[in-house]
Order: sequence, then C-alpha cells, then structure tokens
Amino acid sequence: AVACLSPDTGAQRIPSMTRTIVALLCCVFASAAIAALPRIKLDVAGQVINVEVAATPSTRETGLMNRFSIPPDEGMVFVFPQPQPLAFWMRNTYAPLSIAFIDADGRILNIEDMAPRSDDTHDSKGIALYALEMRQGWFRRHGIEAGARVKGLPAASRE
Repeated sequence: AVACLSPDTGAQRIPSMTRTIVALLCCVFASAAIAALPRIKLDVAGQVINVEVAATPSTRETGLMNRFSIPPDEGMVFVFPQPQPLAFWMRNTYAPLSIAFIDADGRILNIEDMAPRSDDTHDSKGIALYALEMRQGWFRRHGIEAGARVKGLPAASRE
C-alpha cells in the first residue's frame, strides 16, 4: 500500500495493485527464464557438478548475468556450434566467477578468474567448444588445472 496525502481527505491508504502485479510478474518471468534452461551433471576431474546449459545464442548471451550468487558446485556450461576462439566478459554479472575454456575432446585449455561487472575480456588459449563458469576459485579449490578432463558434456549446439 502507498500512503497518499490529499488536501480534501487527508492521508489514505491506497493499494498499489499495479506495482504488486508488476513485481510478481518480474519474479515469475525471471524464475521461468532460469528454470527454462536444461540442467546436466558434469564430471570435472572427478568432481561432480550440476550445471545449466546455455546452448542458444540468446542463452549464451545472457549467461549468468543479473545473478547475485551461484550455489556451491553449480554453474553454467556454454555450448557452441563449432570449435572456435572464445572470449567472455562480466558485464551485468554480479557474482565473481572462474571460467574454464574446454576443447571438443573435453580437455580444459585454460582457467581464468573474472571480476564482477567488468568489460575486461577473458580469452580461450586455443580453439574451444565449451566454456564452464563456476564460483570464483572453484577450480583452484579442487586442484583442477589446464589439461584436466570434463566428462558428460553435451554435443555441439545446433543453431
């Protein structure tokens, strides 16, 4: 409710139905957008994680933007239509992340830490088919380095 002062009637409480409806719709659509992404389990050098799959141009573009936290042992795998040099940035991404660039055989090429809300680009050190974003430091905490294998990756996307 919103307090409204009127010279004729004094303070009245007027329900702000429009604001409530808009807020609820935003929550529903945000939840639906997040829930709409498929989830899979990956094995990263023996560590099992649960990830969302971004395999279309729009889901890859949005990625983890506008999220303020990432649950432990969860992340997002970006799947591209063909192996290529990849570059990522963190515009509108509020949680610090680490990214692993992965080749078509599931081998990690390189891992980079990325600062929130930064336009600095982070590039693959080779031709990659996948990128895996996790909470910053996740790979380091699990002793995972370039050369490690990722199992369970989906096939290249079909755009």
